[in-house]
Amino acid sequence: MVRRTDTRQRMLDTAADLFQSQGYHATGLTQLTTAGGAPKGSLYFHFPGGKEQLAAEAVQLSSERTGALLEAIVHAAPDAPTAIDRAVEALANFLSESDFQRGCPLATVALDAAAASEPIREACADGYSSWHGILADYLAGQGLSAERADELATVVLATIEGGLLLARTRRDVAPLRAVAAHLHTTLDREFS
Repeated sequence: MVRRTDTRQRMLDTAADLFQSQGYHATGLTQLTTAGGAPKGSLYFHFPGGKEQLAAEAVQLSSERTGALLEAIVHAAPDAPTAIDRAVEALANFLSESDFQRGCPLATVALDAAAASEPIREACADGYSSWHGILADYLAGQGLSAERADELATVVLATIEGGLLLARTRRDVAPLRAVAAHLHTTLDREFS
């Protein structure tokens, strides 16, 4: 017998994947329940707030997973330039492996639905804030002042996001590789 929580988790996992690749508006309720292997009525049982609640929770899940990966990558690196190189390379690999269907797990939903839904906007903002915090804490731990680490984390995050968007639309990881090279040079200067 499938436990209730299994169905809920399957729906969240499916929604996170579909929203990342298709966006919020292009993903229908029938597709969400069918792909998640759940009866149609189960969406509102597990997510009384409907698709909007499911999307906000799926964004949070994607954010947490990506944040854990980012944290593991940066803390395993010998220095900040290498940390960012490795993070960008992991993102480039994910993008390529998905045939350029899955870029940033937040950007597609943020661009598609955050302006019309406060819960989705908050989930996206919280996700970006958590990633920013991981980068800022890491950079501060490498010796930068808290203020400079905060500024540089914003630049790194925004630059990578832009690189992901360009790479996805061009169907080529070259923009991400260019971003990585630029950030590497910037961080080398910052820490020398």
